[in-house]
Amino acid sequence: MTTLNRRDFLKLTAAVSTASLTGCQSQMFASAPTKRPNIILCMSDDMGWGDVGYNGNQHIKTPNLDDMAKSGIRFDRWYAGAPVCSPTRGSCVTGRHPYRYGIFYANQGHIKSEEVTLAEALKTQGYTTGHFGKWHLGTLTKTFKEGRRGGRPSTNKHYSPPWENGFDECFSTEMSVPTWDPMENQNIPAHFWVGPGKHLPFDDASLKGDGSRVIMDRAIPFIQKSSRQNTPFLAVIWFFAPHNPVVAGPKYKAMYSEYDDDKQHYYGCITALDEQVGRLREELKAAGIADNTMLWFCSDNGPAGKGGGGAQYPGGRMQGVAGPFRGRKGSLYEGGVRVPGMLEWPDKIKKAHVIKDFPCSTSDYFPTTMEVLGFKMKGQPETIDGISLLPLIEGKMKQRATPIGFASKNQVSLPDNQYTIYSSDSGTTFELYDLLSDPCETTNIASQHPDIVNSMKTKLFAWRNSCTASNKGRDYPAGG
Repeated sequence: MTTLNRRDFLKLTAAVSTASLTGCQSQMFASAPTKRPNIILCMSDDMGWGDVGYNGNQHIKTPNLDDMAKSGIRFDRWYAGAPVCSPTRGSCVTGRHPYRYGIFYANQGHIKSEEVTLAEALKTQGYTTGHFGKWHLGTLTKTFKEGRRGGRPSTNKHYSPPWENGFDECFSTEMSVPTWDPMENQNIPAHFWVGPGKHLPFDDASLKGDGSRVIMDRAIPFIQKSSRQNTPFLAVIWFFAPHNPVVAGPKYKAMYSEYDDDKQHYYGCITALDEQVGRLREELKAAGIADNTMLWFCSDNGPAGKGGGGAQYPGGRMQGVAGPFRGRKGSLYEGGVRVPGMLEWPDKIKKAHVIKDFPCSTSDYFPTTMEVLGFKMKGQPETIDGISLLPLIEGKMKQRATPIGFASKNQVSLPDNQYTIYSSDSGTTFELYDLLSDPCETTNIASQHPDIVNSMKTKLFAWRNSCTASNKGRDYPAGG
């Protein structure tokens, strides 16, 4: 008897699912809603909470994001899964904290074959899946040095491209590239990969101009094709902007001519990204599928740099702001992980509103989608960090039942509905903040409330031990 490993099982299940869903729906999915929503996960790179107009930025023009915020749900306490990019991206597609599978920081680890990604799960439900933009969850080639890790013997163990993780169509880079003319002036060569062993040449004319437009030029045909075929889809669209190298084209720089050159580039590349979000929204309406599409937007972490750049950022172009919050990219204070967060879904969200104090996370994408579709993925790891936000969207949930665990290098934190504890020394000493009365974390109240600190420490340490056990493979199904 032949035994299938988990990846082969998923591929077979996806093939059967697609065939079964041709014509009438299979009994296999009888419990799922008959109208399956399309799902789009958009994410900017290093955009701060305060880098958008709807959060009070008076300099950067983001009319489309502002309109999206006024049309759906705006989450004022939306958390990236981590204070840096790779771990957050892992949380988006697994629903699990990346410490559970060894993605501890940027350019570290990879999505393990035992993990079930959102793309793999949705393929079993008849979805077509596409990834467009920055991947950063494993190397994309074993044959030559590409990006920071690709194609070297020491890093081939981290080979885990999107097409090995459930994505049917790809237009993906391993890492960030310039936000204008993305194939030019790269310090570290990176390619756009479109499938196993297939990448576009550096001189491809279609890769010229704004990087956000270059990505959307590939995502929109995928969406249009899926719509014509009446096939539900998952589109993961991960922009480069406003990550370094920050470059804006002449049109976008000219919009900010009253500012210095650094701000012109930073502000301009965000406006260019915003323009593509608007283009996407218009395409969904034109195709007649906007109402039945869950369109999410967030950033992968807080703003990079030190507010005016720094030696590591040529020209000091990292001009992002975290709004009123403490910390930036790399920090587990609020400014490093609290980011813009929005959802448009007209079929479900009839009245635009703001969810002000409820903490939500990128880890919530996976379980929310599972509940929307009414199924649990076979072979899925036992421990999921995210929660379904469907009851929140429907106005039926007032508080988060479990806090959100964070770990990054020597930092740990645990925000819940009201408080957060923070440690910069791996959990030896803790600070405590009341995020409802002091969201900017200005006053450490740990000494006044040792009982709250001790209770939250117990939860945090239990969560960390659980992550350690997961990383040893202990919550994968037997034989997975």
